[in-house]
Amino acid sequence: MSILVNKDTKVIVQGFTGSEGTFHAEQCIAYGTNIVGGVTPNKGGQEHLGKPVFNTVKDAVNATGATVSMVFVPPAFVADAVMEAADAGIELAVIITEGAPVRDMQAAKAYATKNGMKTIGPNCPGIITADECKIGIMPGNIFKKGNVGLISKSGTLTYEGANQVCNEGYGI
Repeated sequence: MSILVNKDTKVIVQGFTGSEGTFHAEQCIAYGTNIVGGVTPNKGGQEHLGKPVFNTVKDAVNATGATVSMVFVPPAFVADAVMEAADAGIELAVIITEGAPVRDMQAAKAYATKNGMKTIGPNCPGIITADECKIGIMPGNIFKKGNVGLISKSGTLTYEGANQVCNEGYGI
């Protein structure tokens, strides 16, 4: 059951060409997530993982129609990245970055809310609609399609809960 993301959701990756952004974007693409491009300042016009790279979120949204951003930028820049996504019309930012300054994120989340953008994170494992769309760092193989919703503050406990639910014959 999908609520926020599904197989048709167009996703960009902020911090696309960095090591973490690259690794997890590859995993998401392999899962079937519709990654339509990424953003890395000063690398616009290049291609990475077979997808276009843009200098700004606005450029990426205008070119691809993306509505969701998976954020993998360093902690010092994550608040600015979230506000840039909100300014560009992104509807949902999934902020994987850990170690983000608390006050910066309070301001960024308030800005996002004021501009109509939902946020998940920071320092989160992401969001998944089983067999459709994985945005984040979760191991997709433990999730099976079903009608149980699972929300958790802990990444590892999310995986354990999902594994137990699915092993009992239900799906997430």
